[in-house]
Amino acid sequence: MPRILADLPEDDIKWLDQLAASQGKSRAQVLREAVAAYRPEQPLDWIDQGFGAWKDRDDIGDAVEWQRRERASATRPWDFDYPEVRAEFPDLFDAEDDREHELHKAWLAEHGRELGDGCVLTDNSLDTQQTERSEQKAKRTPR
Repeated sequence: MPRILADLPEDDIKWLDQLAASQGKSRAQVLREAVAAYRPEQPLDWIDQGFGAWKDRDDIGDAVEWQRRERASATRPWDFDYPEVRAEFPDLFDAEDDREHELHKAWLAEHGRELGDGCVLTDNSLDTQQTERSEQKAKRTPR
């Protein structure tokens, strides 16, 4: 490996030595890593490395539609949006999924609930759920 001679201010040398000592490395190793990280042809982090990774993909068609389909494939029969997702992507679901969905709706009806109950889509959903639980507990607890 070739050696170089570089002039640095004394406080930079002190700082470099402290950094190297704190990392358990030599001054030269810290400098090599700094130069490697600074080189423009090497991405600086994982975001830079991944950016544009799919730009040349021609096997997925419209990327947005592909993402929507991928997300839809994670929908389960007990999810509150199952009917809408099932209608939009019928080929992702089968009769067994529909049977599970009907069983889930029947269970909810037995317990006085409807599809979507308990799924509060707001920023304060935890507060709402905790309040509901507290109210239910208060109704059950004799005073």
